[in-house]
Amino acid sequence: MAAEVILLGFWPSMFGMRTMIALEEKGVKYEYREEDVINNKSPLLLEMNPIHKTIPVLIHNGKPVLESLIQIQYIDEVWSDNNSFLPSDPYHRAQALFWADFIDKKLYVCGRKTWATKGEELEAANKEFIEILKTLQCELGEKPYFGGDKFGFVDIVLIGFYSWFPAYQKFGNFSIEPECLKLIAWGKRCMQRESVAKALPDSEKVVGYVLQLKKLYGIE
Repeated sequence: MAAEVILLGFWPSMFGMRTMIALEEKGVKYEYREEDVINNKSPLLLEMNPIHKTIPVLIHNGKPVLESLIQIQYIDEVWSDNNSFLPSDPYHRAQALFWADFIDKKLYVCGRKTWATKGEELEAANKEFIEILKTLQCELGEKPYFGGDKFGFVDIVLIGFYSWFPAYQKFGNFSIEPECLKLIAWGKRCMQRESVAKALPDSEKVVGYVLQLKKLYGIE
């Protein structure tokens, strides 16, 4: 492998977006390789992640680092000379890790239900999704970023979902902005960052991808 740092990703994945943003924020030179995780996983992906066989995979000096939250922390520690993502204070660090865990356990699962379910289940998912966002908005408060005045760990973890908001709204038939104005403003603020703009796909492209998924899984 010629490149010291390689990122195996899949463009619609909010998890892969995180790792790309973290690398970009640190100014790390890396090679990005797009994976076809649905139809044709590469031998390198299967070799580097034999257990889960999925992306993102961060390869540093030939060694794999798996799972996006771990990758962000790894990048923060290895390239530690500038722009730390996690707070140095142990309590604030613990709080950031809690909210990252909350996002992964709650938002991803509920977000999927907005396009993969219907009827009463969909209605319940829409309500839960908005409540999750309102909880996150409450944590954001009046701060420009979850990291305070600085774009940090929780911002990196959450922002990928912002590119999926139009898809969630379209297929779930609900609206986020009326109840989450501050969170939407936060998303727009993050999009002004070069790292975020580079990593996040066009939202309409995500809508098209979800349409493909619905056909693939036979969801009408």
